[in-house]
Amino acid sequence: MPEPLAPPSDEPLAADVDAEHERVRVALAAVADELGARAAAAGGDAQQVLEAAALMAQDPAILDDVRTRLESGVNAELATWGAYAAFREMLTAMGGYMAERATDLDDVAQRVVARLRGVAAPGVPQSDEPFILVARDLAPADTATLDLEKTLALITEDGGPTSHTAILARSKSLPAVVGVVGLLAAVEDGQRVIVDARAGTVELDPDDAAVAAADVERTARQSAASAPITPGALADGHRVPLMANVGSPKDAAKAVELGAEGVGLFRTEFLFLDSDTAPTVEQQTASYTELLAAFPGKRVVARVLDAGADKPLSFLNDAHEENPALGLRGIRALRASEHILRDQLTALANAQAATDAQLSVMAPMIADVDETEYFVALGRELGLEVVGAMAEVPSIAVLADQVLEVADFVSIGTNDLTQYTLAADRQLGSVAALQDPWHPAVLRLIKMLGDAGGRAGKGVGVCGEAAADPALAVVLVGLGATSLSMSASALADVRAELLTVTLDEARERAERALGARSATEARQLAAGSSAD
Repeated sequence: MPEPLAPPSDEPLAADVDAEHERVRVALAAVADELGARAAAAGGDAQQVLEAAALMAQDPAILDDVRTRLESGVNAELATWGAYAAFREMLTAMGGYMAERATDLDDVAQRVVARLRGVAAPGVPQSDEPFILVARDLAPADTATLDLEKTLALITEDGGPTSHTAILARSKSLPAVVGVVGLLAAVEDGQRVIVDARAGTVELDPDDAAVAAADVERTARQSAASAPITPGALADGHRVPLMANVGSPKDAAKAVELGAEGVGLFRTEFLFLDSDTAPTVEQQTASYTELLAAFPGKRVVARVLDAGADKPLSFLNDAHEENPALGLRGIRALRASEHILRDQLTALANAQAATDAQLSVMAPMIADVDETEYFVALGRELGLEVVGAMAEVPSIAVLADQVLEVADFVSIGTNDLTQYTLAADRQLGSVAALQDPWHPAVLRLIKMLGDAGGRAGKGVGVCGEAAADPALAVVLVGLGATSLSMSASALADVRAELLTVTLDEARERAERALGARSATEARQLAAGSSAD
């Protein structure tokens, strides 16, 4: 894939400031329109990511910054480049959710500068033959609109398992391996490659026997994934409900179509983000009712607003913090602004009363039993019947017995649990190798939660991206997970994989993985292969 555009020159501005400012404004508007059109065409997870990118091209602060730079004598391309670089630096420093969005700014800046130059923005090359796409990284706009008839797999040198590239690839059922150090120096155009997304490996120059074996496995998996939709279960009939992660009511139809047995993670942030005021109880009730109505008789697990210093909202908490990933976020921010939490829980209770769905509600970033007791008591006060906790902070696993005495259930968010366990920013390429839910430290925490749930007779689900990995899904069940929730597009592959093992076999794989010394070794041991 072509490299990004060369940075702009530092040649001084020679044109009129107002004229150049208008030229940048037109370019920004054109890029916003282009990304908006791609978002509408993409749908699903990709639509949300691209809509966020379009907003980045419309941010008036960027245009203001460009004018300041133009007035100081900087040319239009460099002024635009610098404005986005400053914006990116600010978001990266904020960490968490905002840092995730920061990486998308590079693509927006490239597209605007390309417009100013009158050239095509870097993107995926066209090909008449099927190909494996190799790139340093891939912009969300390109990942979302890949031609799946031609693109067989995706490999990137940068990024991690929870980057937008990886998440969008999974949402399109596209095999992808990200964060392959030294990739671009090792691969040449036309080279034969085997990509094993399940194992997270890339094999260069495989022999004919290896290619034939990979073809057989791929055909078998495609056949299994296209099998009739059945409830999630193991080979011995042990039930494992397979549910979908959804970001808004418009995602419901696709999840139902792909066989979701309910919703394991309903992210309610869509009503709050990019808003100057908190939505009213009435507005929230309408949206929640729409989502719940799509799943009559089925379980829907709603997560209350996951926001705070890393997702600054002017009406919740936009105060600067030196380390926002460890600051006032999740339940901490909601507890400090209880009226917002009360309104949301009231709206969820209203939606529960208006539908036949089985609503469960959980709070993010629960750290201990004190926070659990607070949230469960408030939920009960406001009429909610099933109230639980999201396990993302390692301390909740250590105190799992105490938490499950109070909470009706626990749901594990593996993305943040991995990040906090390994102290590795989930968007930082330099530590991407640590951001892996296969790491035995993460698996041991999940087992602690699973064991506590078993003793208490309460459910312990997994709603992080780890559940979308078929091989890891088996291990999670072996560790005690009672349900799995994922991007709807991953349901078929996980359903097929679970049907290949019994509960005893899943537990055996989990036990082998727990004894590993690294994430890579855990994968190998779980698969029954040598960890040499």
